[in-house]
Amino acid sequence: MCQNCLVKTIHHPQHHFGWDNSLAPAARVAPGTTLEFHCLDSGNGHFSPGSTAAAVGSLPFDKINPVNGPVYVEGAQPGDVLKITLDEFRPGGFGWTAVIPGFGLLAEEFTAPALALWQYDRHSMAPCAFGEYGKVPLKPFAGTIGVAPGAPGLHSVVPPRRVGGNLDIRDLTAGCILYLPVETAGALFSIGDTHAAQGDGEVCGTAIESAMDVVLTLDLIKNTPLPAPRFSTPGPVTRHLDGDGYEVFTGVGGDLMTAARDALRYTIDWLCREHGMRAEDAYMLCSVCGDLRISEIVDAPNWVVSFYFPKTVLQ
Repeated sequence: MCQNCLVKTIHHPQHHFGWDNSLAPAARVAPGTTLEFHCLDSGNGHFSPGSTAAAVGSLPFDKINPVNGPVYVEGAQPGDVLKITLDEFRPGGFGWTAVIPGFGLLAEEFTAPALALWQYDRHSMAPCAFGEYGKVPLKPFAGTIGVAPGAPGLHSVVPPRRVGGNLDIRDLTAGCILYLPVETAGALFSIGDTHAAQGDGEVCGTAIESAMDVVLTLDLIKNTPLPAPRFSTPGPVTRHLDGDGYEVFTGVGGDLMTAARDALRYTIDWLCREHGMRAEDAYMLCSVCGDLRISEIVDAPNWVVSFYFPKTVLQ
């Protein structure tokens, strides 16, 4: 452990939009340093507890997904690996989920804006009520976490990359270790887009988007080329939802995206028919708690994609 590995704080104003290896670092740290990031939500504070669906239309898309940083890690060079140990998430207690026209797996079918607002206990982290329909177990993580690309210029924060970025991997929670390939001197690490809960696939395009503080430790593995992000979990990743089983709907066909859309459609149809939900509510609920999985990809010419909806949410 280095002598200067005290906790450093990266505050709310120390954020940026997009990836750019020419950005001035918000901090320079030695390998082994622990930092606390005060992350904004992906809407950059656009939504409040009094917001309505009309606010979706005024969401400033040039200011979405702010990420805190960048942090320059001394000694990091291309060909190294940045090791990120996710120590703690401290959620803020308010979140939002939206159907944004033109975005999401079923964008062509859900063309009108919709908004769900969430209030949860940030200390107990008890399951959060979704209207009168049920409660969603919470599992905080950062949707966007990465380092600067080696290519010059400003790169959009929306798509994921081999150096991380908008990965939206719901299992990157406290206790996990993420490894990212370094492409530029200092790595230039940033994090943001924090979520209180999300299903695998984030199918409507948003999770429970929620501002929170994140504590993590940055370390360096020298001269170890890595082709893409990888991570290690400290234990099971679905136990918070597994207890009561799942209702599962499948899409079968020769195209994985079509099969994924079919599996999601069938789940939404079931939620509307059996539980009286509006379609847009069912779509958002699937995004924050249901999981898309490839069940079969070898029996050509057709593949199977399944959507797992956890029964515990509706009980």
